[in-house]
Amino acid sequence: MDNNRIYYSLYESKIMTAEQAARLIEDKMIIGSSGFTKAGDSKAVLPAFAKRAANEQVGITLITGASLGHTTDTDLANNNALYKRMPFQLDSSLREKINDGSILFIDQHLSETAELLSNRHLPGIDIAIIEATYVDENGNIIPTTSVGNSATFAHLAKKIIIEINTAIPLDFKGIHDVIIPQDYPNRHVYNVTHTGSRIGQDFISIDPEKVIGVVFTEMTDSPARETESDETTTAIADHLLDFFNREIKAGRLTKSLLPLQAGIGKVANSVLSGFAKGDFEHLTMYSEVLQDSTFELIDSGKLDVASASSITVTKACYNTLLANFGRYKDKIVLRPQNISNSPEIIRRLGVIAINTAIEFDIYGNVNSTHITGTKMMNGIGGSGDFARNAYLSIFVAPSVSKGDAISHVVPMVSHTDHTEHDVDILVTEQGLADLRGLAPRERAKMIIDNCVHPAYKEQLQDYYNRALERGGHTPHIIEEALQWHSSLLQLGTMKQFVFQEQG
Repeated sequence: MDNNRIYYSLYESKIMTAEQAARLIEDKMIIGSSGFTKAGDSKAVLPAFAKRAANEQVGITLITGASLGHTTDTDLANNNALYKRMPFQLDSSLREKINDGSILFIDQHLSETAELLSNRHLPGIDIAIIEATYVDENGNIIPTTSVGNSATFAHLAKKIIIEINTAIPLDFKGIHDVIIPQDYPNRHVYNVTHTGSRIGQDFISIDPEKVIGVVFTEMTDSPARETESDETTTAIADHLLDFFNREIKAGRLTKSLLPLQAGIGKVANSVLSGFAKGDFEHLTMYSEVLQDSTFELIDSGKLDVASASSITVTKACYNTLLANFGRYKDKIVLRPQNISNSPEIIRRLGVIAINTAIEFDIYGNVNSTHITGTKMMNGIGGSGDFARNAYLSIFVAPSVSKGDAISHVVPMVSHTDHTEHDVDILVTEQGLADLRGLAPRERAKMIIDNCVHPAYKEQLQDYYNRALERGGHTPHIIEEALQWHSSLLQLGTMKQFVFQEQG
């Protein structure tokens, strides 16, 4: 325990163990917890509550910024500690419970959760659990590696539990930019005019009277998975880099591009890392998550400033970051996710959005969330916030997977998260389809010619040719449009599906 992390003396009497704090949570409470893509999450109280639920019939509705780290979501799910979860998750055990219906899941655009809470469209928060680097002399919270929805949770909650994480250096103060928007109809403009703009405070302002417990931890964030670029992700990155170079040559972009956003994961990291190879300069980032590639670009001298809502990196990058924090401090800003994902700011700054698709169809509709149309994978995250409002909306995916058993380019997506109207560029390792200014029939030709794996190109072209015979602005054979997915469920592959001759 490090009481030097508490500069507000009245909190000292509220110091308790994680088990004691977990006892303050009652059955059917609504809990808002810090945590955004494994960063800055509850590392003590929620795990203690999961253990308590193993022996008691007690559960909660849990709202976070995004996914939690370590095994917290696993333990909560397996111990029946969750009735409902929102707005995003990455945990296989929780996913299984969501898909069998034993835990209800609300999949939300990440910019919307705070808005829905503030507008009272969701039930009120009973207890907010917020991770802190330390507490200042006024009782306010200096966050750790994420902001997420923490400020909104703390502002709206009836009670607050603070987790002080002594593994985080004290000099984290200064990287956060926290603001609570005014209520409608009196909301002010978010005055973010460039990626590095600061419009708020570097702490979360709270009412000290609401604090019912302070718990100490000393635990780093759960690391992101170490994923090396492979042939597929490298090819996708190369196609995108070639595209950006063509845009620069055409005069639509400069070597500084525009602020970049990239979703989490292997493909996104590979694409961003690729910018270090090109003739780019003074890049900026306005995104949700700062990943390993962000800090690689800073080290390379290519990236001037990066704004997001969390830092989610591998163990090696995390250790380097903490040991050399002064090198990066003036180049990063962490904001609440309703600011990092604000549609108005995204559109005004002209963000270039790069996100990952589960599948897309011949007209450019994108499925980001559901396997074969019914089984939740992770959630829409912030991709919708960015896709609808970006200067360029780009989605990437491998053309095939599972030994070519699955094509990620299909006649019709089995679930639609992003309509063709919000998608500009589609990329697989096979090539890039620039859909700007194209009608549906032109889009179909562009996607089939450039993005489809050879194992499926003839099959998809055959579908489209026969659909054209039926006519329509967006030609489809409705009774066949989802048979690729049916074949996958029944036969384990999309390859074996053979179109029947139409009589």
